[in-house]
Amino acid sequence: MKKGGWKRRTLRGLAWFSAIAAVASMLLFAGNQSRWIEPPAVQSFLLSHRGVHQTFDTHGLRNDTCTAARIHAPTHALIENTLASMRAAFDAGADMVEFDVHPTRDGAFAVFHDWRLECRTDGRGVVRDHTLAQLQALDVGHGYTADGGKTYPLRGKGTGLMPSLAQVLDAFPARRFLIHMKSRDPEEGRLLAGHLAALDAAQRDRLVVYGSDEPVGALEQALPGIRVAPRRALVQCLLRYAALGWSGYMPEACRGGLMLVPANVAPWLWGWPHRLQRRLEAAGTQLVVVGPYAGGDFSSGIDSAESLAKLPADYRGGLWTNRIERIGPVVRSRLPD
Repeated sequence: MKKGGWKRRTLRGLAWFSAIAAVASMLLFAGNQSRWIEPPAVQSFLLSHRGVHQTFDTHGLRNDTCTAARIHAPTHALIENTLASMRAAFDAGADMVEFDVHPTRDGAFAVFHDWRLECRTDGRGVVRDHTLAQLQALDVGHGYTADGGKTYPLRGKGTGLMPSLAQVLDAFPARRFLIHMKSRDPEEGRLLAGHLAALDAAQRDRLVVYGSDEPVGALEQALPGIRVAPRRALVQCLLRYAALGWSGYMPEACRGGLMLVPANVAPWLWGWPHRLQRRLEAAGTQLVVVGPYAGGDFSSGIDSAESLAKLPADYRGGLWTNRIERIGPVVRSRLPD
């Protein structure tokens, strides 16, 4: 063997390997671009969190913070999780409304956000320890204040406005809802399955249920076919797609539900935005962008024209918003003729 022959062969092999790797990288990059994908000729899917409601200061927010005691100065009299707030959200352009449920002592479901009653209402105690009639006698506007308790602009205006799950679904039989179970109790999932089983298949298909794995898993087991988004699956979907999405593979956690993507994470996902949206739609999943993730459990929404402007101008996926009355008209005006 001539001196240096092995070096030439090694260098030649490295050159071929580098060329193949470069071509593979180019194909991988090209296969995950959206610039050659036409955006859907539809409006963005708008998901209204809690309907049209009183927004609040999120600085230093914790899970036990009474948000009714720190609202912004009211510009309307609507109260979250009420029929009026949901109707206003749909009128403003919402495609889906999110609301929270708790089981009652007499086997119904009340639509209300908090675990306890003291923050927002004139009642006391844990929601699930009361009957539906007791809950519906309360004033759900009692605790709202924008000035540290000097005035309570909604007090007395929310008496009798806490709806039941049945009342919501009866009032809006053709609308889409995201139902949030607030506990970790599997029995709650089984109880909810019994209520949803009484609906016709078309109405059930317009619902998605999310929350902790225990009640959502029990619901899915008791009512196969219901669309669910367990908390663990939402996290796994995002992480596993970030790791494997370059191949076009869609993780099981991303199938048949929702993919919630923080706005500051979205640009780093494979195929963002149009190719990603098409991949998810093929898997029966709705892509929904939420506000930027900044740590903790609280998620903001796309709540201003400024936050909306940071997304691609031709983005046509889902938007999670706390201000549907602001965002809805802006988004609806952006669809080309």
